[in-house]
Order: sequence, then structure tokens, then C-alpha cells
Amino acid sequence: MTAATLADVLEPAIHGRYAIAGLVVLGWEDAVAFVEAAEEAGCAIILQAGPGCRAHTPVPVIGKMIRYLADQARVPVVCHLDHGYTVDECRSGIDHGFTSVMFDGSKLPISENIDLTAGLAEEAHAAGVSVEGEVGYVGYADGAASAFTDPLEAGRFDRESGADAIAVSVGNVHLQTEKTDGIDFEVLKSIEDVTSKPLVLHGGSGIPPEIRRRLARQTRVCKFNLGTELRQSFGASLRQTLEEQPEIFDRLAILKSTMPAMRASVSEILGTITQA
Repeated sequence: MTAATLADVLEPAIHGRYAIAGLVVLGWEDAVAFVEAAEEAGCAIILQAGPGCRAHTPVPVIGKMIRYLADQARVPVVCHLDHGYTVDECRSGIDHGFTSVMFDGSKLPISENIDLTAGLAEEAHAAGVSVEGEVGYVGYADGAASAFTDPLEAGRFDRESGADAIAVSVGNVHLQTEKTDGIDFEVLKSIEDVTSKPLVLHGGSGIPPEIRRRLARQTRVCKFNLGTELRQSFGASLRQTLEEQPEIFDRLAILKSTMPAMRASVSEILGTITQA
């Protein structure tokens, strides 16, 4: 199956009252495990390469790797470059196999954010690539604080940016290791009232499963970014392998041992937010 774009998978999700998982990729084994879980569930997923991944594995390499998996998959797989902080970063993603890019202009004045996103969207759409933008600022656990999305700015971004999806800040937080009930549904509703595009929540690992389900079924949030809980699953599995098999030393065998736990974690996520 040919790799999909955000537009391909998010519009059906809105109408079907479900959401798509944006899964943070850090290497071959987790990417394969994510695709296998999606194929078993029979649903689309988004494989995401964020700044940390790209710092470890250059865009020309990770882009082609993810694209290869997407083109071989039996379900729609979006190849997404997450948190591109410059237009050039996003252009590099377009050039190296990504079918979707996120321009993160959340720290910029809203007019500059809109202008840069709109210019990128024109280029990306001409290449058959989707664009995600962000309004407001999603903070980090034990780090920079969030700034909730201003509905008026979100409405303007929705009308003028050309983006295919909008990431918003409504209590979601990056790198949250514990589940929190921090989503402000009133703020989210005020954003929905003035926008029409699919909405995205970064920091999905901190959102409890029952809240994810409610968001997927009752709001226009149709993409959850998930990374921290998957890294926690990987770490726990890796420690167990090394404790139970202290004689093991081969890199391939060690990393392969984490794949069942990664598949199980993604299967649980997909069962909560998708039709599966």
C-alpha cells in the first residue's frame, strides 16, 4: 500500500468519530512493531520522526526507512516529520520521503506563524504532502510551561494558514510520564467553535485512556501524538531482557526482544482511540 498523507487519514477519522495514533519512531525495531500492530488492528497509523530521532538518524536516512515501511504496509501509514522548527527542515522532509510535515511556529507571533505555514503548505501540497501547524504552546513536564491556545488565533490560523491539521494546547503536556486529567474541555470547545480543520494533541502519553476515548468520540481531536509511554515500554522490556538473559550481547537480538512489548503497547492504544 502506498504511504498516506494526514489528509487521507484524518478526514475519515473526524467523520467516523475515532482518532489516529501518531507514534514517535526512534529506530527500526519500534517502527516495525508499530506497523505490525496497526496491520493486526486493521487501522491507519502515523509514524513520526521528531527532533530527537532526527538528531540521531539524519533525515535522508530516517525518511527513507519510514517511507519503505509505509509503502510495504497493508494499512495506511503516514510518514510524518514532527516539530520542524524551520521551513527548511520541513522541505528536507518533503525531499526525503515524508508524506506529512509539521511546521512548529508556536513560539512565533501569530501573523508570522501563519505566513510561514501558508508558504510551506503551498509548496507541500504541490508535492502531495500534508502540513500540520501549531497554535499556542504545548509545554514539557518539568520544563517550559504551556500557553493555552487562543481561540481567536486558532480561528485565524484555520482560515489563513492552509494547514491540514492544527495542534492545540488545552492542558496536554509533552514528556508526561504519569497520566493526568488536565484537558480543559471548555477551552477545546471554544477552539472547535471557530475552526473546521482536524485538531491534534501533542503529549498524548499524559492523557488517560478514558479521556483519549472521550476526545476521539466527542470532539474534533483526531490525532494523538504518543512517544513517552512507548519509550517507557521499550525501557522496561529492555531491562527485563538484560536481567533475565545476562549472557546476551548481540545488539540485534537485544533490540528484537523489545518488539513484542512495543506491539502490545500500540495495540492497547489503538483499541482505545480507533474503530478497532
